[in-house]
Amino acid sequence: MAPAVWDFLAGGAGDERTLAANLEAFDRIKLRPRVLAGFGLPDIETKILGRTWGAPVAIAPMAYHTLADPLGEVATARAAGGAAVPLIVSTFAGRTFEDIAAAASGPLWLQVYCFRDRATTRALIERAEEAGFEALVLTVDAPRLGRRTRDLRNNFRLPPGIEPANLVGGGFSSPSAHALAEFDACLDWSVIEWLGSVSSLPVLVKGILTADDARAAMAAGVDGIVVSNHGGRQLDGAPSTLEVLPEIAAAVAGTCPVLVDGGIRRGSDVLAALALGADAALLGRPVLDGLALGQEQGVARVLDIITDGLTEAMMLTGTRSVADAGPELVQSQTVTLQPHAEPAVRTAPRSPAPHPSGPLRREELHASLRDPVLDTMNFLNEITHRFPEAISFAPGRPYDGFFDTGQIFDHLRRYLDHLEAGGASPARIRSTLFQYGPTSGHIRELIADSLRKDEGVDVPPESIVVTVGCQEAMFLAVRALISGPDDVLLVSSPCYVGITGAARLLDVELTSVAEREQGFRCVDLEAAITAERARGRRPRAFYVIPDHSNPSGTTMPLETRHELLELAARHDILLLEDSPYRMVSPGRQLPTLKSLDREHRVVQLGSFSKTLFPGARVGYAVADQPVTDSSGTVGLLADELTKIKSMITVNTSAVSQAVVAGMLLAADGRTSQLNTETAAYYGHAMQVTLQQLDENFPVGEREELGIRWNEPSGGFFLSVTVPFDADNTALVRSAEEFGVVWTPMSYFYPQGGGEQGMRLSVSSLTDSEISDGIKRLAAFIRVQAGQAGPTVTSERTIR
Repeated sequence: MAPAVWDFLAGGAGDERTLAANLEAFDRIKLRPRVLAGFGLPDIETKILGRTWGAPVAIAPMAYHTLADPLGEVATARAAGGAAVPLIVSTFAGRTFEDIAAAASGPLWLQVYCFRDRATTRALIERAEEAGFEALVLTVDAPRLGRRTRDLRNNFRLPPGIEPANLVGGGFSSPSAHALAEFDACLDWSVIEWLGSVSSLPVLVKGILTADDARAAMAAGVDGIVVSNHGGRQLDGAPSTLEVLPEIAAAVAGTCPVLVDGGIRRGSDVLAALALGADAALLGRPVLDGLALGQEQGVARVLDIITDGLTEAMMLTGTRSVADAGPELVQSQTVTLQPHAEPAVRTAPRSPAPHPSGPLRREELHASLRDPVLDTMNFLNEITHRFPEAISFAPGRPYDGFFDTGQIFDHLRRYLDHLEAGGASPARIRSTLFQYGPTSGHIRELIADSLRKDEGVDVPPESIVVTVGCQEAMFLAVRALISGPDDVLLVSSPCYVGITGAARLLDVELTSVAEREQGFRCVDLEAAITAERARGRRPRAFYVIPDHSNPSGTTMPLETRHELLELAARHDILLLEDSPYRMVSPGRQLPTLKSLDREHRVVQLGSFSKTLFPGARVGYAVADQPVTDSSGTVGLLADELTKIKSMITVNTSAVSQAVVAGMLLAADGRTSQLNTETAAYYGHAMQVTLQQLDENFPVGEREELGIRWNEPSGGFFLSVTVPFDADNTALVRSAEEFGVVWTPMSYFYPQGGGEQGMRLSVSSLTDSEISDGIKRLAAFIRVQAGQAGPTVTSERTIR
C-alpha cells in the first residue's frame, strides 16, 4: 500500500488533534473493579431501534474501504454480520449499496450528507432503502471537513479507479474540495422533517457535541444521536467526545439512543462509553486497519478483540449486562459527569435507599403545592363524587350525547388513508402511528388548513406546535416568554384557572386586570402596564379569552379587539389568545384576535377538546413571532416552544393526533361545519338556563334578594351574583341539602375577588336537568339569603 494511502486511512476523518484528544480522554478513564459479583459471562447484547445487536458496537461510516481491500464494504459487511453488529455505510462507499446489502447479514445504516442538489440526496436514500438499509445517519458537522494535515503534506488524491460507487459524475479526486463545492452549507433543523418526507427510515444525527444541540435534535424529531467530533473541522480547544457525552446523555434522558464515535480502541473503552451514558459505541479506524491487513477476516478479528475486551471489562467490574453499566463504574472521573447523566432506560443496580426518619414535609415541597388554586378543582371533583345524585353545573365538559365509540375507528382509518394517498409507504404509516414522531406534531398542515378555512388565520404550518391540550400550550408560552423575576404576565380577571396554575408552577407572578361588569376594557390594561413599569418591571404578555370566556361568559366587542391589538403594538407586549368556545356557539362569531393580527402580536392557544374530541387531549399553539439570536439568525417562537415541549411531554400522542386529523379531514378542515349541531345544542342549553332563571326569580324578587346574572350569547358558562359568600362551605351545603353543585367564582380571581359569585356551566346537561337544577339552586339561594322555607323539586324535598 502506498504511504500516502496509508496516511489517508490512518489519519482519521477530521483534525489529527481531535483524534488525539479522543484517544487521550479514553486513556484517562479508570474503571472501578468489583469482585464476587455472582454471575458468569456477562450479557453483551443490546437492543437499539428495534434490532438486537451482538454487542453495543457498530462500525462507523468511513469512505473508500476499497482503498484497503478490493472488496471494500462488501468484506466489511460480511464481518459485521458475523458479529451481529451494524455497518454504517458512507455516502462515499467504494461499493454499491446493492452489493453491500447482498453480502450483509446484519443491520445496514446509511450515512447521509445533504447535497445542494436535494435530488441527489433523495436518490441515494431511495436506493439504500430499497436495498434494505434500516436507518439514516445524517452528518451534521459538515460541510467543513477536518483539516487532514497528512493529506495536505502528501498532496493526496484518490488513486485511479477509486471513486464513490453510488454517486454519478466523477470528479472526486479531492474529497474535501468536493465537500466544499457540493454539500449544502445552509442546513437547519428542518432537514430532519425533509428526510422524513422522503423516507420512512429512522433518522439519527451524527456530530452532536452539546446538550443544547441534543435538545434541538429531539425537538426536530430525530430517532437517535451520535456524539462525534471528527466528521468536520472542530474549534481549537474543543472537548473530546467523552467529555461531552454525559451532558448530552442527561439532556436526552433515554428518549432516544445515544451513540458515541471517536477514539474507541479497546473493549474497556466501549464499557467506559456505556458508563458515561452511551447506548453503543462506533468503531472506525481499527476496522480499516483490520481490512487492510487481513481483509474480511481482519475485520472479524478486530471485532472479536473489541467484544472479548468488553466481556472481560464487564466481568472485572461486576457488570452483569449492558443495561447495568452506569456512572458508578468510573473511578477517576477526569471526564466531568453531569447530574443525572445516566440514561433513563439503563439503570444500574443500587443498594436500597434508607427510609426517611419521617414523612415528607409539605413545606419542603414546591410552594405552588400549597397554593389554594391547585386545590380548587380537586375540591370540586370531591364534592361531585360525594354527592353523585346532585345536578352539577360545575364541569365545563362537552355533552356526552354527541359521541359514538365507533367514530374513533372511522376517523383513524380516514387519516391513515390520507397518508397512503399522499404517497406514504406502509412502513412510514406504521412509524407515524406507533413512534414518537416530531415534537412539534404530525398534523400541523391540517391544523393550518383548518385555521385558514374556519378563522381566516393564514399561518405557515411550521409556526404551529401541537400540544397535549391547550393547557400545555399555555405552559409552553408562559415558560418561553417570562424569563426573569421582573417579567410580568397580565391576565384578565376573572380568568381560567389553567393559566393561573401554570404561572404558579413556574413561579411566575401574575398581575390581574379586573373586568368590569360590562366586560374587559383596554384602559384598565394600559393602567396596569403603566403601573408595572413604574415599579421597574417589564410587562411581557396579556392572557385573555375574548369569546364567551371561562368563567364569566363575556365576549369582547370588535371595537375593543382592534383597540387591544393597537395597545399591544404600542406597549410592545404579546397577547395570549385562548378561545375554545367559538365554534360551539351559535350564530356568526366575531373575528379572532389572531385573524386581525398584522404585526405578530398574538400567540393563539387552541384546543380541539370542545369542538372535536375532548378525550384526545390535542391542542396547539400558533406562535409565528420572529425570534432573533445574537448572531442575527431568525427563527420562530414556535421553535422555542418546541424545545420546551421536548423536555416535558416529548410528543403529543400520535394516535390522538391521527383521530383528530381524521375528523378534520371529514369536514375538509371546517370544524364549524362539524359543530353545527353542537353549537345549536349549547346555544339552546344556555337559553333554557336563562329562561329558568327568569322564571324562578321574577324581577321583583331578584331585586329584593340582590341576585343578578349575565346573559351570554354562547359558550358554556354564565355567572350569577348572590347576596352571600358563595364559598366552599356554601357549596357543600348546596350539594348536601339541595342536590345542586356549582363553582365558586372566587376560584377564578388570582388576586382575590368574586366572593359572591357562582359560575354555572350548561354544556353537559339536558333540558330537564337544567330545569330541575335551577329549581334546586333557587331554593338554596333563598334559604342561604335568609328566606328559608320548604321547596319541592321534581325528585326530592329540599329543606
